Amino acid sequence: MMMNRRQFLARSAMFGAAAWLAASPSGRLLAAGAQGKALGIQLYMVLKSYQADPLGTLKTLKSIGYTEIEAIVTTTAATLRDQLKEAGLNCPSMHFDSLGFDPGVEAAHTLGAKFIVSSMLPSIMQKEKGAGAPEPTYSLDEAKRTAEYANRLGEKAKKAGLQYAYHNHHLEFTDVGGGQTFYDVLLKETDHQLVHFELDCGWVHMGGKNPADYFKANAGRIALMHAKDFLPGAGGKDFPGAELGRGTLDYKPIMAAADRAGLKHCFVEQEGPFSRMSDLEAARIDYAYLKPLR
Repeated sequence: MMMNRRQFLARSAMFGAAAWLAASPSGRLLAAGAQGKALGIQLYMVLKSYQADPLGTLKTLKSIGYTEIEAIVTTTAATLRDQLKEAGLNCPSMHFDSLGFDPGVEAAHTLGAKFIVSSMLPSIMQKEKGAGAPEPTYSLDEAKRTAEYANRLGEKAKKAGLQYAYHNHHLEFTDVGGGQTFYDVLLKETDHQLVHFELDCGWVHMGGKNPADYFKANAGRIALMHAKDFLPGAGGKDFPGAELGRGTLDYKPIMAAADRAGLKHCFVEQEGPFSRMSDLEAARIDYAYLKPLR
């Protein structure tokens, strides 16, 4: 049985643990959400198909209409780069958790990516402490430490000619007191130039918040997003993914808010299990739902 994305990322984090770690002037912000802009997909969503038939899977994504992928590197960056070139797909962003930060920088340059993203930064920090370290608590103190760590990653990324971005899950929307969440602290205490954000809208929703509100309140800071949904009743330890339009989120107001806030890249990402249909069939449905909103 294929592990879910959170399990995959938590396991991958230990391998990278020892590694070190647009808004325009007033007026309408240039946005990927504008009509006719590119629509991408997180490679992890179709990992099963990709591992079985790498080039065929990428060409299928291109035929569906996707023009960008957000990478995870499971072979070598050079191999993936050549496959993407043959399939006619761009790679503006990649997640470094499975590699570690410094090897991730090298991979990003190989792929031609601008953004280097952490998927589970609190878990990376926890793994860095070694075996037996307590699980992340998503407390106020931990939020402050995470923000400081993110700033350091952002500085390293900048020196390498890249932009660091923080990707969330649902626990970042834990209340840490004073009417703010863990995620609010990250937004407040990270350097606006060094740290951008990749808003995973499905996980925001599972955390009890409205993704559109975060776009509206943070113009220019959320450069990337994941379009994701879950089946009704998802929660606790069970988060079965839903095809866009078949879950609980209406993406029309979300995309409108993202457009105004200066979103640069939108990636579809659906959680498994893919029991109702294959991952590529789900990718086709997700594209058909989201593309008219672009």
